[in-house]
Amino acid sequence: MGKGFFISKAVGIVAIILCAGAVAVIIALSVVYSQEKAKNNNQVSPTDAGSTSNPPVTPSPSNEPWDKYRLPKSLVPDHYNVTLWPRLTVDVTTGLYIFTGDSSVEFECAEETDLILIHSNKLNYTKLENGHLAMLTSVNSGVKAPSIEFSWLQNVTQYLVLQLDGKLSKDHRYHLVTQFTGELADDLGGFYRSEYMEDGIKKVVATTQMQPTDARKAFPCFDEPAMKAIFYITLIHDNGTVALSNGEVKDSSNFSIEGHYVQKTIFEPTEKMSTYLLAFIVSDFAFINNTIDGVLIRIFARKPAIAAGQGEYALNKTGPILKFFEKYYNTSYPLPKSDQIALPDFNAGAMENWGLITYRETALLYDEAYSSNSNKQRIATIIAHELAHMWFGNLVTLRWWNDLWLNEGFASYVEYLGAHEAEPDWNVKDLIVLSDVHRVFAVDALASSHPLSSREEDIQKPAQISELFDAISYSKGASVLRMLSDFLTEEVFTMGLRTYLGEFAFGNAVYTDLLNHLQMAVIANGTDLPDSVPNIMSTWILQMGFPVVTINTTTGVVSQQHFLLDPDSEVTAVSPFNYEWIVPIKWMKTGIIQEPQWLTNKSATNDKMKLSGADWVLANLDVVGYYRVNYDTDNWNRLVDNLRTDHKLIPVINRAQLVDDAFNLARAKIISTVLALEITQYLNEERDYMPWESALSNLDFFYLMFDRSEVYGPMQDYLRKQVTPLFEYYKNMTLNWSKVPDGHMDQYNQVNAISLACKTDLEECQNLAKAWFNQWMNTNENQIHPNLRSTVYCNAIAAGGAKEWEFAWSQFNNATIAIEADKLRSALACTKQPWLLNRYLEYTLDPDMIRKQDATSTIVYIANNVAGQSLAWDFVRARWSYIFTEYGGGSFSFSNLINGVTKRFSTDFELQQLKQFKADNSVVGFGSGTLAVDQSIERTISNMKWITENKENVLNWFDTALPLGLYYPPRPLGLYYPPRPLGLYYPPRPLGLYYPPRPLGLYYPPRPLGLYYPPRPLGLYYPPRPLGLYYPPRPLGLYHPPRPLGLYHPPRPLGLYYPPSLFPAWFECPVVLMVR
Repeated sequence: MGKGFFISKAVGIVAIILCAGAVAVIIALSVVYSQEKAKNNNQVSPTDAGSTSNPPVTPSPSNEPWDKYRLPKSLVPDHYNVTLWPRLTVDVTTGLYIFTGDSSVEFECAEETDLILIHSNKLNYTKLENGHLAMLTSVNSGVKAPSIEFSWLQNVTQYLVLQLDGKLSKDHRYHLVTQFTGELADDLGGFYRSEYMEDGIKKVVATTQMQPTDARKAFPCFDEPAMKAIFYITLIHDNGTVALSNGEVKDSSNFSIEGHYVQKTIFEPTEKMSTYLLAFIVSDFAFINNTIDGVLIRIFARKPAIAAGQGEYALNKTGPILKFFEKYYNTSYPLPKSDQIALPDFNAGAMENWGLITYRETALLYDEAYSSNSNKQRIATIIAHELAHMWFGNLVTLRWWNDLWLNEGFASYVEYLGAHEAEPDWNVKDLIVLSDVHRVFAVDALASSHPLSSREEDIQKPAQISELFDAISYSKGASVLRMLSDFLTEEVFTMGLRTYLGEFAFGNAVYTDLLNHLQMAVIANGTDLPDSVPNIMSTWILQMGFPVVTINTTTGVVSQQHFLLDPDSEVTAVSPFNYEWIVPIKWMKTGIIQEPQWLTNKSATNDKMKLSGADWVLANLDVVGYYRVNYDTDNWNRLVDNLRTDHKLIPVINRAQLVDDAFNLARAKIISTVLALEITQYLNEERDYMPWESALSNLDFFYLMFDRSEVYGPMQDYLRKQVTPLFEYYKNMTLNWSKVPDGHMDQYNQVNAISLACKTDLEECQNLAKAWFNQWMNTNENQIHPNLRSTVYCNAIAAGGAKEWEFAWSQFNNATIAIEADKLRSALACTKQPWLLNRYLEYTLDPDMIRKQDATSTIVYIANNVAGQSLAWDFVRARWSYIFTEYGGGSFSFSNLINGVTKRFSTDFELQQLKQFKADNSVVGFGSGTLAVDQSIERTISNMKWITENKENVLNWFDTALPLGLYYPPRPLGLYYPPRPLGLYYPPRPLGLYYPPRPLGLYYPPRPLGLYYPPRPLGLYYPPRPLGLYYPPRPLGLYHPPRPLGLYHPPRPLGLYYPPSLFPAWFECPVVLMVR
């Protein structure tokens, strides 16, 4: 609050009246603002869509075809002629970026009908000469087409509806012609625009993202994957720009239209394909190219990126990966070209449009000066993923979205094979265990999970389709297909795959078609299986979850049960197999690989697995099976002893498995948490990446559960002790950090060593990170190796203040390559300053600050920070309607957003907030995050139970896991209060009993800048927040301490700021009006 001054009583009364009037004006303006905002939140249409006549009135609920989400089977498209003209400057009439187009589709009538339904969304139609929104003619001049009686748009189900005055004749063909206008919005779906700055000039790209249901936003079409057709695409575009589409350029010419001198590019017709694989782009990008065996390969990107050589890596690896898949599928690449383009704004990682693959810049562009080895691996695997789709998904396409798992799961599996072909020294095929198998276990172990394949009738609406783009479809799909390939052998697997592609080329299939072809290959090869391929795999595809296989080495009994992270959770989904699986078991005994076994029932006895003496059993070798493994206590103890004495007796992938299985079995109360923690004791001798990564991934859960409790300190001490030898190992290997390790996995583990050492407050590591970052700030020369930048940036910003944050923000805005910008964007969320985190949250919903494609992931980065988690959650709750509407209900990122901001939840208060969030937004909806809300509720309940049951044991274990007296920082004279056994406890207990005594009101560990959870009532915080920044905003005037000069954060609507109090003693009512 600003300084006051004294005035006379009469003047004071007048001033009070004026101040009250000002308040009234402010309130009135706020109401007007809210009304205008509500109006503006409605979509502004480029033209009036209109309806040529009133459609038939139907009762609610309606059973009319236009109120159903699936197309009838009566019409089958053959080919489209589509001409589109995107305007890359704002339309003076509407104030919008728009595109215009005309389309004709030739279709065949398969069943007599007097109704045409064709998908259309957010398109506005020009009335044609017949007075309707479309024109219908017959291809055969001998058959007269019926006239259109009614035409209207059915917005909910996204149809253009044409009611005819007669029936279409079966087996006859017709043409349907339309003219339309659409908005070239920045919503990342359909035909949309992407913007970027180049040499101080804003550039606009017109581009597309059709999957799953947004081709209908670009032109009217039968927008279902089984409605394959041939597409003749023509683009009208400004001179000097480049037009691209699925086909090669057939002709290009200049001409004048509506007073504009433009270019027309006509493309060769596509192969017969689904609408979701269409793409067309207009830009002024540059490209590089080469030709391999007659296939033209081109990499497109912004001109500066191409000039800097950032497309070279992708170009060099595309050819070998393409040739690998030709060999793998035993089928030539079906197109004459393979264009790949890096877009500044793109919601997914990449999209497999046939012949024109679109990518985020970070998924395609590589620069050795900025890109880490993980960036390089991501580029190689994503290119392989998309190229795998050229056959599996594009040539043969799923019939309906309920089988999405087969399309994406297959590509997610073979991407590792393709990347291995491109980079054989990486051993990248092993990493599927960490990146997919372990990742999806966490989701599939919930009672709210879902099977790989759903019933077709259960997946109808676009929102339901979007929900399927989740970890189950991608990672579980990849995991079970990898298991299938392993027990069949790759030879048999590829044999069945090749005949499958041959039968269904240019057509559609369901998952059982592939299983049937694999069974034919099994029969032809004479492979011995306990049951048919369809019967074995149905247990993995048609029921959710996975088993934990328990091996009792005393009795030889092998059994299975449905693995649930929360064993008390109620499984309401009925399983056709009673949650039993047909399980392939690859195993070893005391280091010697044994004959594979099958578990086909709930339990069985296997005498080979009975042990004596010092022998031990290890099952699920290389984690090729999609299940967890438990053992009797004696076998667990023998495995732990082996890890401590000679851990290399156990294969490296299985060392990672033992860590992951143990921690998750402990969460499920199958084994003790202490046993899981004891496995980590060997890590001070471990130098391989995969076991360390598995351990850190699981210990992240401990951080999430305990970084706000007294367990945090002892846990930090223990992990610092464990990681210090690894830190020293890489310090020596790299000659005091002067070079990077040679091996791909070693480069990854070097990052783990530095990251954990700094996270656990190892002073040498923190000083190293701060020194490197300060050198960059002082010299403006960044000498931090790209592999280490993410962790160094994060730790330096966390240790610093506003100066470091502002420097990183400046570097983010000036970054010339998206990969570097991404590292900085993530690191900016590491600050411990709540006011900076609040400001950063506000930036996420400003596309001028943070690109729309990056908004949700940035919020999750902030939520990952203990100082930002509650801020991010409050922010998402307060803004959900806006986020959901503005950032696309069909966005695939909402699942990650909801899981990301709630994964730390572990209290009843947070659980009730989550349930309220679900209830409050039931009308708005959650899109692809619908299932994630239920999963978050289930996970929170599980976390609450786990903490109640394990907190004391975990605290005691960490307390006793360190050598006597090894505490950091050391206590004065070793005195701890209240006394613990032997006086050796860290940290002190709460309730203000500390030695030496703490200043009144201070907490340990100290709360970051007064960040308390849950928030204190009426803004009462101790110590006060810097600059009085509170989130969420308090009711008018209820701030403590008072605001200086009436400054509030976030800003009020229309820039109206209100003073700290309405009527203090005497008079002090400054009203500051600021226009934002």
